[in-house]
Amino acid sequence: MNVIPQLILNSIIAGSIYSLIAISFSLIYNVTKFFNLAHGVLAIIGGYTVFYFAQILNWNIYIAITFGIVFAGFIGLILDKIIYLPLRRRKASNMILLVASLGIMTALQALLSILFTNEFRTLSRNINEQKIFQLLNGSLTQTQVIIIFVAILITIFIVLLLFKTQFGKAIRAISDDDEVAKIVGINTDKIISYVFFLGSAIAGIAGILMGFDIGIEPTMGLNLLLKGIVAVIIGGIGNVYGSVLGAFVLGFAENFSMWKIAGEWKDAVAFILLIIFLLFKPRGIMNK
Repeated sequence: MNVIPQLILNSIIAGSIYSLIAISFSLIYNVTKFFNLAHGVLAIIGGYTVFYFAQILNWNIYIAITFGIVFAGFIGLILDKIIYLPLRRRKASNMILLVASLGIMTALQALLSILFTNEFRTLSRNINEQKIFQLLNGSLTQTQVIIIFVAILITIFIVLLLFKTQFGKAIRAISDDDEVAKIVGINTDKIISYVFFLGSAIAGIAGILMGFDIGIEPTMGLNLLLKGIVAVIIGGIGNVYGSVLGAFVLGFAENFSMWKIAGEWKDAVAFILLIIFLLFKPRGIMNK
């Protein structure tokens, strides 16, 4: 049996999830210039929000999904308002912001474990009844097809937002130089808060899609975040197109490595790839 078509499809699915995390992480990094380690947990919060309202309270699934996306964005916004913004105003270094985000990540993971236990949860009630699509001698579930299309739509949306709107111009101005952006009249704190909401909401979408595809647990946010960071560095920090490209390079590298080695080494492959790029092409494939 030829496994290559299925490996290609699996790589595209993984790349689609990684691209959502990479794009959302990159958006926040571009305007704050620090690695927000709590970002991955926000994705899982989106998934658990849908789980709570759809499966425990029996809300309509589409309303629950909408609420999950908005709630993930809202949590990101609140974290910026009550923690990151006061630290920025005090001229805190990026290291202090990094440590603060580490503390937030740990606290949120612990809270999820308390509320939902560490048991693995899936958002699909009828996972065995999903439609299966055949493509290139491989197979995709209905959820996986949705993941690919959502990743494409989100990427198009972010590109249009950044390059065709005044809001996007403000984001790019802050990314280039926040002090100059303030001088020309841009309310940088307000724009950064909006970016936190937007980036966290996109992360929530990734977490929700993962919940429908393979399931979620409280501690998987860190691993998801690290994959997003690896994708951003491989593609080129600060470049939206590079983040997407890096996500798919990572997805293909991981899945094709599993063809010859055990699946337990998948994470190791990601970090070996990261080390190679840091050594030989530290600015990424599409450096800014």
